[in-house]
Amino acid sequence: MSLTLVGCDAGAAGGGDVTLKLVAADYGDKPENSSKKYWDDVAKEFHSKNPGIKVDVEVYNWEQVDKKVADMVAAGKAPDIAQIGAYADYAAAGKLYSADQVLSIPAQADFIPNLAKAGEVGRVQYGLPFVSSSRMLFYNKTLFEKAGIKEPPQSWADIAKDAELLKKAGVAMPYGLPLGPEEAPAETMLWALSGGGGYTDNIGAYTLDSAENVATFTWLRDELVGKGLTGSDPAKTNRQDVFDAFARGEVGMLNGHPTLMQQAAAKNVKYDMVPLPGKDGKSKKTMGVADWMMAFKQNGHKDQIAKFLNFAYNEKNVLTFAKQYDLLPVTLSASEAMRADAEHKHLWPFLDQMPNAEFYPANKTSWATVSASLKQKIGGAVRKGGDPASVLGELQREGDTTENARRSRK
Repeated sequence: MSLTLVGCDAGAAGGGDVTLKLVAADYGDKPENSSKKYWDDVAKEFHSKNPGIKVDVEVYNWEQVDKKVADMVAAGKAPDIAQIGAYADYAAAGKLYSADQVLSIPAQADFIPNLAKAGEVGRVQYGLPFVSSSRMLFYNKTLFEKAGIKEPPQSWADIAKDAELLKKAGVAMPYGLPLGPEEAPAETMLWALSGGGGYTDNIGAYTLDSAENVATFTWLRDELVGKGLTGSDPAKTNRQDVFDAFARGEVGMLNGHPTLMQQAAAKNVKYDMVPLPGKDGKSKKTMGVADWMMAFKQNGHKDQIAKFLNFAYNEKNVLTFAKQYDLLPVTLSASEAMRADAEHKHLWPFLDQMPNAEFYPANKTSWATVSASLKQKIGGAVRKGGDPASVLGELQREGDTTENARRSRK
């Protein structure tokens, strides 16, 4: 379905050419598969159909992109469109167009419902989900066989037992635990959910220092990190580090998203996947991750932004990006197309998890601050001598203080 604006003035305004600035995250793991090529191709095709609108694309890795956009906004030079990890701060500050201002009704209705809801602040959607993924436990079948492990783990006890066997078999990193700054919020949330905790309660209040979360990170400190079963200091280990090591055949098991399948297969690693193990058996909850697109008001390019976003979210473009990185589409039409195509059968287990997945509290205006702080601090909770209750308590206080301060300014 070609998504064109319905009931909106989407024509080029003001008579003259307009150049939109798009800042996006890079999903590639090497220059050859950088997201820059995807966006350049989309921008080129869009310009051929809309000669009065050019799109200038800048792509940065995930360690840089959120700060890059924040710095641009702070300097009064906001991009027209950003594809990054958090939107709520900008929405609360009145800097973003709402979804109904820049997307057609068919385009809005095509978002997977729980993803669209995750993009709301004050029941108004500002965050446009761009791409999504869920997580499963990956394990190296060759290393498991070498260690004499016959069945994949289903519980934390199984993980600890299998990691010990992998270590004895000479595996460099029995369990990959990336709590470094690249994607610590994801690994943290996965473990919190599997221990019966999480980031927030049913009404959206932070529960970072809950008893369940403290118990989870105490277990990680004592049963995995403290026993030398992670092969490296988790606080200094990034997600891409462990993905690369898994693709080299050096990691026994780790939590991974669909992109890891592509990376491992390229290096002929024999692997399999299972649902996340929980404290006492298969985890009752799973995590979904969505990255966000947002449209800034500053430059007054609403009509041109609307034209571009409706083009960017057509089924062809959504599927092309998801397929390139083995990620999951955020629209119903693209998800149905992926489900109907046996070429994407390897992604179906991840698709199955999405309707009931839990997401980051990205609609909280304090989340960007909490997430940035968590990236710097959570690894210290599991180091030898680390104090999970203290670290999580500090994060809780920071979250509550930031949230309350922003509410009081409204």
